Amino acid sequence: MRSFISLILLLLCVTSAVLAEPMPESDIPYRYIYWDIKYDVHADGSFVETTKWSRTVLKENALERLKEASVTFSTSVAKGDILEAYTVKKSGQRIDAPQTSYQVNIHDGYKKASPLYSDHTTISVVFPDLAVGDTVVFSSRVTNSEGIFPNQFTTTHGFSPYMALDNASVEITAPEAMNLRTKSYFLDEQKPEKKDGKQVLRWSYKNAKPEKWTPADNGIYTIGEWPALYVSTFKSYQEIVDAYGARALPKAAVTERVKKLATEIAAGRKTPEQQARALYDWVAKNISYGGNGIGIGAVVPRDLSIVLDNKMGDCKDHATLLQALLAARDIESDQALINAGETYQLPDVPVVSSVNHVINYIPKMKLFLDATSSDTPFGMLPMHLGEKPVLLVSHYHEGMKTPSTAQYGHEQTMTTHIRIKSDGTAAGDAEWSLKGLPAIAARAAMRAVPSGQEELIAEKMLEAQGMHGKGSLKKDDPEALIDTYKLGLSFSLQDYVTVGSATGLLVKPVAASFFSIGHFMASAYLPEPKKPLVCSGGKSVEEYVLEFPDSVKIMAIPKDYKLSSALVDYAATYRQSKNTLTVRRELKDKTPTNICTPKEMAEYKKAILSIARDLKAQVLISD
Repeated sequence: MRSFISLILLLLCVTSAVLAEPMPESDIPYRYIYWDIKYDVHADGSFVETTKWSRTVLKENALERLKEASVTFSTSVAKGDILEAYTVKKSGQRIDAPQTSYQVNIHDGYKKASPLYSDHTTISVVFPDLAVGDTVVFSSRVTNSEGIFPNQFTTTHGFSPYMALDNASVEITAPEAMNLRTKSYFLDEQKPEKKDGKQVLRWSYKNAKPEKWTPADNGIYTIGEWPALYVSTFKSYQEIVDAYGARALPKAAVTERVKKLATEIAAGRKTPEQQARALYDWVAKNISYGGNGIGIGAVVPRDLSIVLDNKMGDCKDHATLLQALLAARDIESDQALINAGETYQLPDVPVVSSVNHVINYIPKMKLFLDATSSDTPFGMLPMHLGEKPVLLVSHYHEGMKTPSTAQYGHEQTMTTHIRIKSDGTAAGDAEWSLKGLPAIAARAAMRAVPSGQEELIAEKMLEAQGMHGKGSLKKDDPEALIDTYKLGLSFSLQDYVTVGSATGLLVKPVAASFFSIGHFMASAYLPEPKKPLVCSGGKSVEEYVLEFPDSVKIMAIPKDYKLSSALVDYAATYRQSKNTLTVRRELKDKTPTNICTPKEMAEYKKAILSIARDLKAQVLISD
């Protein structure tokens, strides 16, 4: 359920106000004295953002990360300045950062040519002679000549409950006629002011006693549980997709170049599904990722000629190119906006930051595709995009979600044959047959293995399980973008088992794999979560044949074990035939969704703990 997914997702840490435990004052690394944010918004969506904060260093281990501050902006649409930067020593002495402490990093084109992927400028400053007890003050201003969408303004601010903050404020000044929709959580909202055709909105927040984070606070961020502010002029998410589509969809026009390329890629494919797969595979494998940090490039795709010339683009570019190629083969598709992070719901106020990724949707096939993910096969979505709100750009309808990715047939079957010698060394082979997520992970890992390094990788796989020896790796060609994969490992082990006295032998994998039963045990000993967690299902089968030499006797073997619960089925059998032991274990995780409640995790943990005990059962042998 949670164990494998936790290896590939970073979960946002939030807390429950009821169960929260305050952080001891002695543990607080630094404290914000104030943090003020001001927006001066114009009717066309352009705005000036001014930020000023002050924080005091309380712990030695915070010094390194607090020595520097910076401001970043897109040079083509904004100007940035550092207004103030100084240190107030514990003694009260003020030390202004000298000009030599400033650094300007500019992304620009070569010899005055226009940059292709980023025009960001970062101005940073280092605070001199910073020590524990000192306070740093930093203020910056960014003047944006245009908004991310014409005549619209949207912003989001969140404050961590784990951060000491004496006073924070957010102030927005905008034309009185501008309809600003707002929603805040745990912030104090002041009465709006109106004067001289302007409206002024203010919020404040304090967190003098931050909460103490514990592993039980891991979980999915739920809107309304963290101090946050949402502000937007958009009336609905329909308006957001309309604003995006107005500039993005024309970029997906079918040009002669696109038509020719689509014909070449789809050659020999007869059905729409076969053609769609070929087109998706081509985009996913041939267009590498390159972000767009130029002006409003965050919400406007590049021209397809630029994407094709450079074989590079961001998510919008991948989605736009795939849409154009599909259209060239008369396959209707749509672009779709989604959150690629740890948010599984949309805030009530429609803010643009809640949908930060673009994928495709083929309505006749009822299929979502993410061509930006170069490892994900056609017909599947990356795990972190399952069961999330999704906004179709051309055919928007409220409440649509992506399907669950929890049961994509994630499976691993591992067979291991070990021939043990009289001196405790061993030789044998292992084979893995993978489907779904583990197959995708294995293919991605094997694509990264340099030619001629297979033996080194084999040794590392053995070492990961505490084995010492040599190995040779056999693997399918990893380049195909499909959801199955096979691996084989021949090995010789130096010290597999101790002989010469009675000993217990643990039956376990000899090499690291991608979906072992042991992976499912990772959550067994973690504290019970307070929050819902990202989760998934799958099946893992392990079969072992252990051949012992005549000089070694099998004295006792574990008992068969079987368990069946609402979320997990498990069965283990142990069979002895003379000096050969055959072990078969099968675990089926029946988790059907991508989000598991704390109650479900508690039930799951109970079952997993029982299975973990069986995995620790040993074979008793003697000479």
